[in-house]
Amino acid sequence: MSDTDGAATDGLTDLGDGGAGAAEGGGRREGRRARGEGGGRAARQAKRAGAAGKAPAYISRKIGYFEVFDEEGLDLIERNADRVLKEVGIEFRGDEETLQIWRDAGADVRGERVHFEPGMLKQIIQQSAPSCITQHARNPERTVKMGDGHTVLVPAYGPPFVRCLDKGRRYATIEDFRNFVKLAYMSPGLHHSGGTLCEPVDLPVNKRHLDMVYSHLRYSDKPFMGSVTAPERAQDTVDMAKIAFGEEFVDQNCVVMNLINANSPMVWDDTMLGALKVYARNNQGCVISPFILAGAMSPVTVLGTLTQLYAEALSGMALTQLVRPGAPVIFGTFASSISMQSGAPTFGSPEPSLVLYGAAQLARRLGVPFRSGGGLCGAKISDAQAAYEAANTLQTAALGGVNFMLHTAGWLEGGLVMGYEKFVMDADQAAMIGRLLAGPDMSENGQAMDAIFEVGPGQHYLGCAHTQRNFEDAFYRSPLADNNSFEQWDAEGGLDMTARANAYWKKLLQQYEAPAIDPGVLEALDAFVAERKAAAPDSNV
Repeated sequence: MSDTDGAATDGLTDLGDGGAGAAEGGGRREGRRARGEGGGRAARQAKRAGAAGKAPAYISRKIGYFEVFDEEGLDLIERNADRVLKEVGIEFRGDEETLQIWRDAGADVRGERVHFEPGMLKQIIQQSAPSCITQHARNPERTVKMGDGHTVLVPAYGPPFVRCLDKGRRYATIEDFRNFVKLAYMSPGLHHSGGTLCEPVDLPVNKRHLDMVYSHLRYSDKPFMGSVTAPERAQDTVDMAKIAFGEEFVDQNCVVMNLINANSPMVWDDTMLGALKVYARNNQGCVISPFILAGAMSPVTVLGTLTQLYAEALSGMALTQLVRPGAPVIFGTFASSISMQSGAPTFGSPEPSLVLYGAAQLARRLGVPFRSGGGLCGAKISDAQAAYEAANTLQTAALGGVNFMLHTAGWLEGGLVMGYEKFVMDADQAAMIGRLLAGPDMSENGQAMDAIFEVGPGQHYLGCAHTQRNFEDAFYRSPLADNNSFEQWDAEGGLDMTARANAYWKKLLQQYEAPAIDPGVLEALDAFVAERKAAAPDSNV
């Protein structure tokens, strides 16, 4: 199981009846427009769809944080982490350049193990790491902010399998990858295109990253994540970003976020270190994330896990600042638990929630954005287990103060599977999270005094002017939940949530229209991908 990278290219899968025809034909678009111009239910649905398309590019939090540790508890974790860093140390394997960077910074390097004086890493980070990161999107209206109360919700990352009701569980392909790019683009509750939405196993390992980055740039205009499976693949990501955004702009602005996983416990490998240095040198964002299943890769206790992951994260974040002071960096963590009976990962349980709350507090104390959370579950299908576990992790992340919520949508089977139905169900939850974190409306309209005075005692509010002005968007309206009477639900087929979600993701892909892209940029990207693919034979390593 891994929290790292995968890939993509060009096309669309036919997944059952009504499945996923790309809706770029002019005639079909004109027909849809004509049907949407009438009155009644169709017009109301079109209006709501238009409003969804204008959803905020990211969340600006207006409510407080749920915190479980007092200052004394946070001090204790920091002291314990400093002890670990000084007396145990962190290993940086297979990368002499990184070891020399630590020597030059004054760390105690013994072979591949590096020891740090108390407070050293925190000081390096606080001297230059930004408290808020702006990641620019190809469409400026989609540009996002992370940190200082701003939150971005990001799809799941890395599954080698996909699942849908029509075809069950199977290996992912590049066409699945493109479908999920399009679904993320069409989901107003998701602010980001993500990274390895699924692993396209039908493409050579050494070239998948080219198709992945191309797909994010071609089929979406939301921000995206780059490849980290080799330093040269990270460099390809940067070079493609320079084609899309301009070389000078990329040097001065963050346009790509990138997931850098520690090999817990307390090891950084040369692959992750190489990608980290490429991105940091080019001023691109690194999400420094210890990947922990407590009981196997960290102690079984909440404080023990927090101590270790904080030490690991400090070492990675400080390295980005030594490579390039001011490089965007996020304190990340993926921390869950295991079944002590089987060893399998478990999700949605109380202990990982406590770890998340504590890590979020440590990140705010350090002054950097925080990554964690998502719709995590161990369920094999989109059933009640999936809903319960995903809801628990999503709510914890929202209340705890996550700024970059990776794995928000689509995660099944402990991260092995990206589910089509699960994706749109989670995206629905993501939109609700956006409403929750935006807080209550404190404006004159939100106070609703005119409604209270108009209605008076003993009457109802259904017909008053204020209700008539606000009823379309007064409450969040799920595109998937069924709130009709039993008789109406039964007459319409008695569909459960998964069946409704199956129809919904197909509808989204049928309605998809690619965002505009400069023809010169697209031509240059095509040429770059073709040149890089021709430069080496296909390989599966």
